[in-house]
Amino acid sequence: MNTRTFSAKANEVKRQWWVIDATDQVLGRVAVKAATLLRGKEKAIYTPHCDTGDFVVVLNAEKIKVTGKKLTEKIYYRHTGYPGGLRQRTLEEQLERRPEEVIRKAVKVMLPRTKLGAAQLRKLKVYAGTEHPHKAQNPRTIDLSA
Repeated sequence: MNTRTFSAKANEVKRQWWVIDATDQVLGRVAVKAATLLRGKEKAIYTPHCDTGDFVVVLNAEKIKVTGKKLTEKIYYRHTGYPGGLRQRTLEEQLERRPEEVIRKAVKVMLPRTKLGAAQLRKLKVYAGTEHPHKAQNPRTIDLSA
């Protein structure tokens, strides 16, 4: 009987492309699904220390929904690197200016804070509209409303 533990290798992983339409979907639910696919947790060959995840394309980032008072009370901070350079925007302002960044940041905090997490985040592609340049990869669509 073979009792060895299986561990996926980088060259053994077959990556797929997935499309998530964020229209009228709650931000957290989209982010959780994207993070799960990026990590590869839905695959039988999932290995925590190896990048077994797929590519994820999120469309219609500007049409995302949030619950409660988050539009006016959730604040995004960034720093310019200069003294007194702390800048802040509400979620409403961020959705007007850079809606892709809202989803990217939500997914980023759900991934490991390591080189592995950075590699997984690079496989996330977020677009404000419905057009994306990844049609050649034949991405499969995921329905989150079910």
